[in-house]
Amino acid sequence: MLTFPLIVVAVFLAFAVLGFRILPEYERGVVFRLGRFTSVKGAGLKWIIPFVDRMVRVGLREIVMDVPAQEVITRDNVSVKVNAVLYFRVLHPEMAVIQVENYLYGTSQLAQTTLRSVCGQAELDELLAERERINQQLQEIIDLQTEPWGVKVRSVEVKQIDLPQEMQRVMAKQAEAEREKRAKVVLADGEFQAAQRLADASRVLASEPMGLQLRYLQTLAEVAGDKNSTTIFPLPIDLVRPLFEAAQRGGDGGATLPPASGDQS
Repeated sequence: MLTFPLIVVAVFLAFAVLGFRILPEYERGVVFRLGRFTSVKGAGLKWIIPFVDRMVRVGLREIVMDVPAQEVITRDNVSVKVNAVLYFRVLHPEMAVIQVENYLYGTSQLAQTTLRSVCGQAELDELLAERERINQQLQEIIDLQTEPWGVKVRSVEVKQIDLPQEMQRVMAKQAEAEREKRAKVVLADGEFQAAQRLADASRVLASEPMGLQLRYLQTLAEVAGDKNSTTIFPLPIDLVRPLFEAAQRGGDGGATLPPASGDQS
């Protein structure tokens, strides 16, 4: 007679023990009773009715998902491969369980199709230069689509854009041509400034005849100092005329100079 009560107590204790569940802080339990949603259990030690309730665990931590590389044809008909990284988390566990069969798989497929669509609407230069705008557009579209699932997409980052070898060579040539153009522009600007300086110097020397003669003598000294060979320069008669005139005034039999160009004979 004492055995039956003990059996009943043992069965009751086993039944009670089977209903205990331990949920960590980063998980929530979505409870279904006879197939109907009843509640969401928080972290800690929880109890459900065994064989009547069913609890589905849903993680609340942010998930980092790698979006596989997608073949994309841009708006300017360039074939590229683009992959990305998706950052999202579950905000409403009951919706993530009820509204979609597998929210991880659904979010991954949605990210892949959206990546192909958005990148296909942009040109290659936009993909390379305006990556922040592309990322923002991807985040807004994917977040809008996953909102009914209780999933919040925080960020989408385009990780890598693989170009064909032919396009890489074309872009390398384009970059080299751009650098050569800038170098030629800088060189032409330097030559223009040098020409302006020379023009200013020529105007100053033209206003002072003796300054031009001194500059001529300075050039002769520089050439003679740099070269050991004999160099013959035509000597302007106007340069030595003052010396001959001084000698002629100092002596009676001084030689006379021929008239300079433009003087009356």
